[in-house]
Amino acid sequence: MPEPFKNFINPALVPAAAAQLLRQHAAFDAKAFCERICPHLEALELKARAMLIADVLEQLLPQDFDAAARMIEGALAPVDTGETSAFASSEHGLRGWILWPFGEYVARRGIAHPERALAVLHALTQRFTAEFAVRPLIIAHPKLAYATMATWANDPSEHVRRLVSEGTRPRLPWGLQLKSLIADPSPSWPLLEALVDDPSEYVRRSVANHLNDIAKDHPEAVADWVERHLPHADAARRALLRHACRTLIKQGHVRTLHLWGLGTRLKGEARITLTPKRVRMGEFVTIGLTLTSASRAAQPLAIDYIVHHQRRNGTTSPKVFKGWVLDLAPHATVTMIKRHALRVITTRRYYTGLHRVDVQVNGVAVATASFTLAV
Repeated sequence: MPEPFKNFINPALVPAAAAQLLRQHAAFDAKAFCERICPHLEALELKARAMLIADVLEQLLPQDFDAAARMIEGALAPVDTGETSAFASSEHGLRGWILWPFGEYVARRGIAHPERALAVLHALTQRFTAEFAVRPLIIAHPKLAYATMATWANDPSEHVRRLVSEGTRPRLPWGLQLKSLIADPSPSWPLLEALVDDPSEYVRRSVANHLNDIAKDHPEAVADWVERHLPHADAARRALLRHACRTLIKQGHVRTLHLWGLGTRLKGEARITLTPKRVRMGEFVTIGLTLTSASRAAQPLAIDYIVHHQRRNGTTSPKVFKGWVLDLAPHATVTMIKRHALRVITTRRYYTGLHRVDVQVNGVAVATASFTLAV
């Protein structure tokens, strides 16, 4: 059984953090820090654990924010290479998930000291990520935040450059939504322009995710952006732009499909099978799709499937899932298989009853079938 996600912040990290803070300031109450946190962690999920530790940091770090900021910076591990998700703290200093609550502390207490707070986040993001912590500063101090981000877009650290894109994503998962950017993404365009050909795939992936966020509210603006950047793009930029378009392709956005050569309807037949026809939670539905070409030319195809989940009130809610991308040869027949899991996840509630599954090719529904989710 995999380790629970919440244990990314676990009781062993608390005394390690206390020890590093104590090294920076002899008056820091390391004993109280551990006593106020460790007994309560087991009952909490990951985000709640981070918020509890941030609460205690507010109680025990110096009231002077600059003094607290110096303690945090001094407690950090040396800068290393590699994506931050792999970082772990050691006797040399703090890195990894334990720094989430430190970023939260900076977001809370540094809001009145934005320049100093941004300097701390510049250091933090090179050991974990400051994508959550920077967002309150963007909201409270947009002019300063965007001027700083413009400078960071040329930073030697890929982690700092990624923060420029990830920290300003309008709809960052788990993060505070940037409602002004949801309404008007124009402040983001110069930042994304600066990073579109970044040498780090880590950064480019964030840019693609940022563009995908914008596409949910401003599809034509993203289509315009992709149309400008796609001609003469190298392989790295094409991969970024294609990933940025994933929601638009799933939605069958006509302009985007044409940009990627996917604007033509399937010429031929599509047949879908679902087995078994009756499944229970925790089981799988096997989707079988057979395509037969009636064309004398190869057909580039983007294939997704849509599950219409039952709701409590008897209506259904569609969810698009990634299927396949292929070139269907002239007059060829291909069969593809995919297993779709029916398992409990935090972002979806399942209800028993009939679930329809549609297959769409290049944004157009071409086949449908159904299964029953039973108790």
